[in-house]
Amino acid sequence: MYEDLCLFIDGEFIKGGGRREQDVLDPATGNVIARLPHATAADLDRALAAAQRAFESWRSVSPMERSRVLRRVGELTRERAKEIGRNITLDQGKPLAEAVGEVTRCADHCDWHAEECRRIYGRVIPPRQPNVRQLVLREPVGVCAAFTPWNFPYNQAIRKIAAAVGAGCTIVIKGPEDTPSAVVAIARMFHEAGLPPGVLNVVWGVPGEVSEHLIRSPIVRKVSFTGSVAVGKQLAALAGAHMKRVTMELGGHSPVIVCADADVERAADFMSALKFSNAGQVCVSPNRFYVSDKVYDAFMARLIDRAKAIKVGPGLDPETKMGPLAHERRVPAMLEFVEDASARGARIELGGGRIGDRGYFFSPTVISNAPDDSKVMTQEPFGPIAPCVAFKDLADAIGRANSLPYGLSAYAFTTSTRNALALQNGLVAGMVHINHAGGALPEYPFGGVKDSGIGSEGGSETFDGYLATKLVTQLE
Repeated sequence: MYEDLCLFIDGEFIKGGGRREQDVLDPATGNVIARLPHATAADLDRALAAAQRAFESWRSVSPMERSRVLRRVGELTRERAKEIGRNITLDQGKPLAEAVGEVTRCADHCDWHAEECRRIYGRVIPPRQPNVRQLVLREPVGVCAAFTPWNFPYNQAIRKIAAAVGAGCTIVIKGPEDTPSAVVAIARMFHEAGLPPGVLNVVWGVPGEVSEHLIRSPIVRKVSFTGSVAVGKQLAALAGAHMKRVTMELGGHSPVIVCADADVERAADFMSALKFSNAGQVCVSPNRFYVSDKVYDAFMARLIDRAKAIKVGPGLDPETKMGPLAHERRVPAMLEFVEDASARGARIELGGGRIGDRGYFFSPTVISNAPDDSKVMTQEPFGPIAPCVAFKDLADAIGRANSLPYGLSAYAFTTSTRNALALQNGLVAGMVHINHAGGALPEYPFGGVKDSGIGSEGGSETFDGYLATKLVTQLE
């Protein structure tokens, strides 16, 4: 059975009451599968007040207790992964194995934050005078407002919630209205794990209205957002106007550089699997393929073969390897990328069109000789399109890879130590993966540079955005 959708405010699950509701659709069929209640202005104010009240006590709760709650949520996540994953497939579209895998891996995020929150240390600064004590304390910033996307609804929400809760903050989170089941499931598990009322609150509504209401509130002291560059800049500007700290994980347009000395088959296999995962709706999806002219034909042949073998269909079909796009609006967006590339002289080697007339399916697409100024090479497609071009000189390829205002992730393949060092030092991105696709493990700092964001989630940096630094000096 699909998740019973609701708000979660001050420890209470809420729906009905004449609140506005919106349809939640199955992208494999276009059918309505549920109705999601929107928060009223009064609901938002109640959530903020609950978070503020809860912060006064939660900030002082022992890290051991915070750790216990997070670890229990990790246990519940593993127990319920199949059920939660099935619901993600229903409202987001990704294959069931991918959805269950997303949820299961997120249990590690709970465990990681459960351990790291027990090690939020300050320090002692040696004084210049014997009768002076100098301490640096790390304290929770306060109430946080978080906004999460639809492509990885469980992963993106749990990373923000675990960091806030572990740091001693409280949080009001607006999840993705199109794919809401995962965030409601998270709220239920934290509630069952014994999280005090008000520490976590879940609201829904018109994104622009909810974000402005929350960010403008003097109660909120930290804003965390994952989503598009355009929206991220708007929210960061609003937060900046009120001097609120931000963590922004924004879009990218990840380059891939395949050198002449690379293991071409391995590179093509790695990148095909990542490119078409979640139908390309991944912020770190490989999007711009720069391939040495010495191995270009071999790489293209392998990539096309791998893409041809992908079975596209409903996510609940066990044979499906790629599900539908999450929204109907994504289909014409993909067609625009393909048509622009073709009009500029690129060749559509595979795919390039919608599949069927039911659901939001788009074929795995490979494009050759895409001009550097084409839409697909300059704007993040966020879909199953792989544009490829040849290069002669590695320095030129690195320059082209760095030419856009984005800098989230980058990939490269080489067997040369010299090339690897040049790529490591030359690529401008928050995450560079050489002969590898690192993923989003909890021990990794995940974040970008340039227009791709501010700050990191995960790794030893995970609590940085949720903690304030306080210097205490005392004359004895």
